Amino acid sequence: MLERKEIIAVSVIALILAFTISLVKSLEIFLYALLSIFLILTINIIAKKVMSFYLDSEIEIKLWEIGHTFLWTPLQGWSIPRKLKRPFPAGAFFPIIITAFSFGYLTWMASLVFDVKAKVYRAARRYGLYKFSEMTEYHLALIAAAGIIANLSFAIIGYLLGFNDFAKLNIYYASFNMLPISSLDGNKIFFGSLVLWSFLASIILIGLLFALLAI
Repeated sequence: MLERKEIIAVSVIALILAFTISLVKSLEIFLYALLSIFLILTINIIAKKVMSFYLDSEIEIKLWEIGHTFLWTPLQGWSIPRKLKRPFPAGAFFPIIITAFSFGYLTWMASLVFDVKAKVYRAARRYGLYKFSEMTEYHLALIAAAGIIANLSFAIIGYLLGFNDFAKLNIYYASFNMLPISSLDGNKIFFGSLVLWSFLASIILIGLLFALLAI
């Protein structure tokens, strides 16, 4: 189900996130954090790939990269987008940078994104969700939302089974990925269906409050 490049990307991000989390708390929990993060990423990806399959498409998981920055022009008082010579691997560096600058109070967890393409025979299906042969923003929102919903579901399961840290990590991972920026899942959901984004954001906010105050 996962290609070689996807497995490498997931493994690298799992190691980085587990390291930043254990560095803040205790290096003794590194293996537990690594196993938890790897499972969380796998749950998220499988849910997306299943949804993509039912939408007659396929996705490729990759590291989140930023290809543009903004150049400030003091004379005109506004900024213009400027393409970087090489995309910045934000998914690999943001967890380390944010953890360092926040002195361990915050660990960035949104590191993976996905590209999607419709399968060839999709063009022959034009009913219901398939009114268009190409993937629409709504379809991207459904795929991204599947991963978020899967993580929230496993947060509940983890809490009921007594794995509180695993439940928290699922909520935190879903929270960061719901941010409507760049090519993160939240951006795809926000522009694909504002109603869906608002609904999921509300649930995540409740989950965050519960994780911070009750778990």
